[in-house]
Amino acid sequence: MTMRAYLKNYRQAPRKVRLVADAIRGKRVSVVQTELAFMPHKAAAMFKKLVQSAVANARQNDASVDAKDLVIDRVTVDKGITYVRYMPRAFGRATPINRECSHVSLVLAPAVSEDREATAAPKKTAEKMAEKKEVKEAAPKKAAQKVAKKTAPKKAAQK
Repeated sequence: MTMRAYLKNYRQAPRKVRLVADAIRGKRVSVVQTELAFMPHKAAAMFKKLVQSAVANARQNDASVDAKDLVIDRVTVDKGITYVRYMPRAFGRATPINRECSHVSLVLAPAVSEDREATAAPKKTAEKMAEKKEVKEAAPKKAAQKVAKKTAPKKAAQK
């Protein structure tokens, strides 16, 4: 069960909004709400409302949902419309000022239980360590073969 919330034409540049989006991605909703309360960014207040909206949407669909059990699965910040304004300049000219907007979408998902994470993590690390060991063992052999190929033509030329 995933729950979505959208905000369109938020009047702030996407690059500024992405700073907050990157800070909250993948975290639990209860943690995110406290972090957003103390963030100095303008977009933090907007994200706090958006998270509350997504939690309310989840509760509307399923009354047994608790905010503690939800994780921010995906957050995307896309470019919205650009308002073009003009500023007067010297000699009767005008230069454009682009006022960018953002489209934000937020997806909540149920949190993976800690038991699942604990059992899944050792397998992945064991597999990665085995791969690294194989690569390290193969590396000296390949290096020796390269050196042998480079030195063979030189020895033939010297004779």
